[in-house]
Amino acid sequence: MSLSNGSYVQGECSCPDDTVPCKHIVAAVLASGDVEVVGGDRVMHLFPRHPDAFAIQLGALAVGALLVPCSAMLRANDVAFRAEDCAASTVVVHESLTDMVEPLIADTPLERVIVLDGDADTVRNDGWETFDAVTEGQPTTYDGPDLAAADPMSINYTSGTTGQPKPVLHKHRWMYCFNAVNAPYWWGIDEETDLESELLWATTGTGWAKWFWSPVGVGLTTGATQLVYDGEFEPDAFLEVLETEGVTRLCAVPTQYRMFANADLEAYDVELTDALSAGEPLNREPIERIEEAWGVTPRDGYGQTETVALVANHPGIDVEPGSMGKPTPGVGATIVDVDEDEPVEPGEIGEIAVPVDSPAIFDGYYENPHLDERALSGEYYRTGDLASRDENGYFFFEGRADDIIISSGYRIGPFEVEDTLVAHDAVAEAAAVGSPHEERGSVVKAYVVLAEDYEPTQQLTDELQAFTKAETAPYKYPRRIEYVDELPKTSSGKIRRVELRDAEQDERA
Repeated sequence: MSLSNGSYVQGECSCPDDTVPCKHIVAAVLASGDVEVVGGDRVMHLFPRHPDAFAIQLGALAVGALLVPCSAMLRANDVAFRAEDCAASTVVVHESLTDMVEPLIADTPLERVIVLDGDADTVRNDGWETFDAVTEGQPTTYDGPDLAAADPMSINYTSGTTGQPKPVLHKHRWMYCFNAVNAPYWWGIDEETDLESELLWATTGTGWAKWFWSPVGVGLTTGATQLVYDGEFEPDAFLEVLETEGVTRLCAVPTQYRMFANADLEAYDVELTDALSAGEPLNREPIERIEEAWGVTPRDGYGQTETVALVANHPGIDVEPGSMGKPTPGVGATIVDVDEDEPVEPGEIGEIAVPVDSPAIFDGYYENPHLDERALSGEYYRTGDLASRDENGYFFFEGRADDIIISSGYRIGPFEVEDTLVAHDAVAEAAAVGSPHEERGSVVKAYVVLAEDYEPTQQLTDELQAFTKAETAPYKYPRRIEYVDELPKTSSGKIRRVELRDAEQDERA
């Protein structure tokens, strides 16, 4: 369904209809004697893309609580870790996900469970109530605490590509940064945009930072109409939604764009004027395919749970396929030496970094001073992501700092190898890691998921190696290739190279 939520930003109660609660009702519920959420309390939420998501999130914020978003793709132990780590006392959970919460109540700080779309059967224990029951008859006005930019807003957990997820603390100024940075330089929305003619669709789930980047951060601060669609991802179903709903601006993840590229794009009469990609690098092939079919060039960009959009192929510059773009104006993103706080030269691999006083980064890790000391005590906040920069200032992703492959003294970023392999018709997905080698220290090993109708053979391996040598520097080609049915990924879809690297280390030990 499509919901315009711009009115929520104005602090007025103007719900689309009487079946959709507004933030004032939710805030009144949370602050009431039955629930008793007060400023500083942590409120977890675990629900799919749901029309009540905005009211629940803004209602919690209006009380002064800290939101703790959880993805519907998590497992019970993931939810338990978050509840214990931040000492959350309340969770709003969709009825379809209550099985993830019920086993945790006895062993976590969670005391109150509010079930969205629930009925009497879902009220299983003391402290459980349905969302409909707690909102019924509540006032449509709420006079809560005065909140300022420096007040805590949310604890967004990282994807956990290396180690346990980290609790990223953001304050309310994060929303201002979305309006000032992500709206113009990511979505291309500014004061001159005719919002009445725009329909934005971010396919992200409610538990991810990108939900705050887009539907909440940009949609609610600009008043742009957002499409909320709760269907599971199927390329043809999503393409049909694009066509029938008249979406003008789309933000999707690279995996979705890759699957779109294999569909019959010309069969859909879309009104798309802009396409954005984030989460991990977008390969050249889907960019070229979508550009050919629809005349729209997907714009890749880069940021983290800890930041806003740091780098992007933002409006006003030419899109450089394969690049994450140029630093967002005013943010201060740069590439520094892995060991020193010195910028690297064009063509050299370094770590993406942002000055610690930049308004574009987070406010520390929630009650984790040792993590703060490590991340924020120097001149730069180091992202842990590696990149290189060309002579024109475009950044190119090279992998996580732990993913860098050093072979015979050469520093090799895995993404360039993966990007080259995926350009071959036989390869659906690829991940490159370092494989121990007696003489070279490490060599590049590629784990390859084959496209339909291809079989793993030595002939194909030779062909892929020759193809990679021809497309990139010869020392980067994968000397070892293993064919797999799937790649290990985080719940947000990012490749967990650390698992492949550890398995390879164990195998060669």
